[in-house]
Amino acid sequence: MPHATPLITTIVGGLVLAFILGSLANKLKLPPLIGYLCAGILAGPFTPGFVADPKLAPELAELGVILLMFGVGLHFSMKDLLAVKNIAIPGAVVQIGIATLMGMGLAWLFDWHFGAGFVFGLALSVASTVVLLKALEERDLLETPEGRIAVGWLIVEDLAMVLALVLLPALAGLLGGHGGDLDASALGLTLLVTLGKVVAFVAFMLIIGRRFIPWMLERIVWTGSRELFRLGVLATALGVAFGASQLFGVSFALGAFFAGMVLAESEFSQRAAEESLPLRDAFAVLFFVSVGMLLDPRILIEHPLAVLGTVAVIVVGKSLAALGIVMMFRHDLKTALTISASLAQIGEFSFILAGLGVALQLLPPLGHALVIAGAIISILLNPLVFSLLDRYRPAESA
Repeated sequence: MPHATPLITTIVGGLVLAFILGSLANKLKLPPLIGYLCAGILAGPFTPGFVADPKLAPELAELGVILLMFGVGLHFSMKDLLAVKNIAIPGAVVQIGIATLMGMGLAWLFDWHFGAGFVFGLALSVASTVVLLKALEERDLLETPEGRIAVGWLIVEDLAMVLALVLLPALAGLLGGHGGDLDASALGLTLLVTLGKVVAFVAFMLIIGRRFIPWMLERIVWTGSRELFRLGVLATALGVAFGASQLFGVSFALGAFFAGMVLAESEFSQRAAEESLPLRDAFAVLFFVSVGMLLDPRILIEHPLAVLGTVAVIVVGKSLAALGIVMMFRHDLKTALTISASLAQIGEFSFILAGLGVALQLLPPLGHALVIAGAIISILLNPLVFSLLDRYRPAESA
């Protein structure tokens, strides 16, 4: 294929391979996402044959994250978010802390320094937006009480990772990486500015966005053009996500979620969800393809015990921590199991954190490779975790 069209090559190659292997997985009674991940491995730079653009694929995948979070926001309201704050905020913070400590313990066994262990543990602590939402949607759990808790938990994790990405370069020197001397006042100012930007963005969306976005779409509906309405919905989702990232320093996912949430109050929210669904699904597939492209299969042969330990922290350790936290808040076992299964994987933020850790000379390249391997294996195992949960449900209701 000509190198002059990397964007077309990546989209076409990724979707065609995903379709073929996704269909094969479905025929074998396996979740299609296993086929999508395998398509990514085949399209990646570590296997022979067709190679998609490794820089373009993650950017295309980010569109899937934006559209998915926009769709979730369309089914959410500020009331729903505030209703779960008492468990989502402390639960997510404690779970991040426990998972980070488990990751640091594993890093200690690898004889890594404190800073490497901290970044590694932090990368293992945060669940993938796409995987969590896909799992909840497939089982019609998104609008249940446990689904709302899981989404609220995800939002808190997202905010925590935004803070981590801003503060990590400032703390790099203290943690043993590449960075200047730690200035406490500068660090405090950075934290204050970051929190101020997040608060400013939320206030902007609730005061201005809440009025303008529904008003704009109502005017578009009056034109009678379905094409223009669809374009308006996509422009809102992508435009707010991009603006939130550029102007307020928050993540694309968080920006898109709030765009959906303010539009949820409009009478056109259901129609907006339906119009954005096809593109949302297509780019979500590209997300899984891009994840598969990152895996170098050699790590499974050269460091099997390290990979096994990493997967154990993500799938077993993190799940048990979430299960215990939810039970401590006196929720029933069904809710606790649903949330622990939802969080038993890692994804996009983990890659970003691990990549930043390597750039700051905090995390060794092996740590980055283990995060990628742990993400792919945990995503592959996540449907199995949920199928065990599905077996419990009928037994519980019987």
